[in-house]
Amino acid sequence: MDRAYKVYAIENGTVIDHIPTPLALKVVRILGLGGDGIMTIGIGFRSLRHPGGKDVVKVENRELSPYETDMIALIAPEATINIIKDGTVFEKRKNSLPNEVLDVLSCPNPNCATNKLGARRHFNLDDADTVTYRCRYCERATTVNPDNLTAP
Repeated sequence: MDRAYKVYAIENGTVIDHIPTPLALKVVRILGLGGDGIMTIGIGFRSLRHPGGKDVVKVENRELSPYETDMIALIAPEATINIIKDGTVFEKRKNSLPNEVLDVLSCPNPNCATNKLGARRHFNLDDADTVTYRCRYCERATTVNPDNLTAP
């Protein structure tokens, strides 16, 4: 039996589509989208692009900054980002890995200043092919995966 999915259109805001299931909540968390008004999260939609399913996040009345949409590339590099204005797609963005990441990546070095002294977590892109970032303090490299990302 085919099921019809009802996902309503938004008038203004941001739509993040093609997030691999079950990573929508992780996207919401690393972007810090908790109390920004109405947000719709769809999990587990059928998708030809993602055999395991796709998730969708809609944030009403908030246009994500280019830095925020690039942060999505850490989790879902193939996600599509649409900026909606007056009920139509105003801008389609391709996300790309940010050159620096603040506060959302944890350093694996237990002796790092971020872990010992509570310094702000700051990483610079080291290798885009392997999605590896290097800690600004201890210079330890770490490969990004959804499990080592935390909320800012």
